[in-house]
Amino acid sequence: MTATARTATAALPPAPFFAEVAEGPAGGHAVWATTSDGVQVRIGLWPQGSKGTVLLLPGRTEYIEKYGRAAAELGARGYATLAIDFRGQGLAARAHPDRMIGHVGHFDEYQRDLAALVSVAENSDLPRPLYLLCHSMGGAIGLRALMRGFPVKAVAFSAPMWGIHLAPWLRPFTGAMGALIGPLRQTFRYAPGTTGQSYVLTSPAQGNVLTTDHTVWDYMRRQVAAHRDLCLGGPSLGWVKAALNECGALSTLPAPDTPCLTALGTAEKVVDTIPIHLRMAGWKTGRLDLYQGAEHEIMMETAAHRRRFFDSAATLFDAHR
Repeated sequence: MTATARTATAALPPAPFFAEVAEGPAGGHAVWATTSDGVQVRIGLWPQGSKGTVLLLPGRTEYIEKYGRAAAELGARGYATLAIDFRGQGLAARAHPDRMIGHVGHFDEYQRDLAALVSVAENSDLPRPLYLLCHSMGGAIGLRALMRGFPVKAVAFSAPMWGIHLAPWLRPFTGAMGALIGPLRQTFRYAPGTTGQSYVLTSPAQGNVLTTDHTVWDYMRRQVAAHRDLCLGGPSLGWVKAALNECGALSTLPAPDTPCLTALGTAEKVVDTIPIHLRMAGWKTGRLDLYQGAEHEIMMETAAHRRRFFDSAATLFDAHR
């Protein structure tokens, strides 16, 4: 561990970190942090880089180790990485005795997690300035933070969750969801079409909706197979309600002034792509890049897609130091 890493985390208790499956830069480690409402979250640190520090906000079901290779890509381009296990996933505290159900009651809960991440960044010797890199659900969390004046120089989004791709038969029920789940006490019920099983562990590589690169699929699968506590299944009805509410609220607000790059695969099947196109069309300091044939996880796609994304993100960050 470097002197910088020790300084950054000396005051926080160490947390488990599975370096052997993360495959990130040397010196990676994790600490526990406690949010303003008393929830324990896990924060991962890869301190390499002198140009600045990237705050990496993962998607639903994800965890720090999944971004070990991404941290290596960023480190090779001069940037340190801080990543987080949001509440309800990874090794962070979970809201229900059934660890496999993903739940929050309101998306503002994730802003408290983000505040804990920023506190670690600001009370460390990690290089400045700070940047955001947000994937999927992390894209909704990051956008909300930017709209509230989050102090970063630039942001890169990967398939941001500014809308949720719903099966056609579910769409008529979304407006009545709040009225249904409260009185019927269905908040912690799995959303229709989901279960308590890990998608990566139970789905074949062929035809998956995350990546066309089967070697990267195997990388993700090895991680959760080796460390089952990292696994998460489907979202709760409460999470779906909170997510729909947040996406709807965000859609009514103007884009922030933060310089922005958004990457979206043309084979995207997880998030709704229409809100992404609409948002980026009105983002004066933003650019939308389409990745031909790519699925949901641009940072976990083919080598050519990965290289293009990290080069583009680093170019953006380099221009706003």
